[in-house]
Amino acid sequence: MATTISTAPRRHFSWVWLGLTPFFLFAILFILLPSTSLFIDSFRDGQGNFTLANITGLTQSPIPESYWLSIRISAVTAIFGGILGFLLAYSRASGNLPRWLYPVTLTFAAVASNFAGVTLAFAFVNTLGRTGFVTAVLKGLGLDIYGFGFNLYSFLGLSLTYMYFQFPLMLLIMVPAIEGLKKEWREAAENLGASTFQYWLRVGFPLLLPSILATMLLLFGNAFGAYATAFALTGGRLNLITIQIGAQMRGDVLHNVNLGYAMALGMVLIMAVSLVGYTYLQRISERWLR
Repeated sequence: MATTISTAPRRHFSWVWLGLTPFFLFAILFILLPSTSLFIDSFRDGQGNFTLANITGLTQSPIPESYWLSIRISAVTAIFGGILGFLLAYSRASGNLPRWLYPVTLTFAAVASNFAGVTLAFAFVNTLGRTGFVTAVLKGLGLDIYGFGFNLYSFLGLSLTYMYFQFPLMLLIMVPAIEGLKKEWREAAENLGASTFQYWLRVGFPLLLPSILATMLLLFGNAFGAYATAFALTGGRLNLITIQIGAQMRGDVLHNVNLGYAMALGMVLIMAVSLVGYTYLQRISERWLR
């Protein structure tokens, strides 16, 4: 009787996966399990019974206004931070700056993009507060910015504070994207008679547009989840959704932990939409720049 010998390759265990173990543990312990618990507790009352009261409570004032305020300040800082960061990235990648500025700009961007929280709020109070250094200097020159209606502890002031860590993040992400544009495209455009403006209008900017929009979505999520900076700067005068959640959890005046979970779940959904949009646009950008 003839026998057949299998020629299928044997699968061997790859030890490469072992290096991903810390990542999976981190994702499970600090993302998956808390998100699952957040979802479940959003549909529970104080006694642990199932209820939809927390979800319907999201429509009660001032929760919708808090969501809308957070969305507005996140959108404003994402758009203006994105524009400023892109212009800085373009200036750096154009090659016309002094050579010593190249490492300086990236070092500043790396530090500033992670400089947030109470320390950032304190820095802005000392700089642009009512008795801040810049405020005092301008007042000595006859320009009272608070007399003209500026207020650091308002929507405008908080937006300026957020911009400090928004545009450096845009700079860090857009510099590699701009440098990823192939020189052949620029040379082909010039050979066809295109000016620098025409090249960027018809070739460079359309290719970078998905990356720009994707990074702006990332900036939106970055600002939307901020808490410590806003609370330390405004003291709760601006009812952002993160501050509302903190008030529910701390129980200073409000105290409904499960409603706080539902509010956080709404934040997670908005952040998830932003991340999905970011991932989709990044894939489009990578396909063009590959």
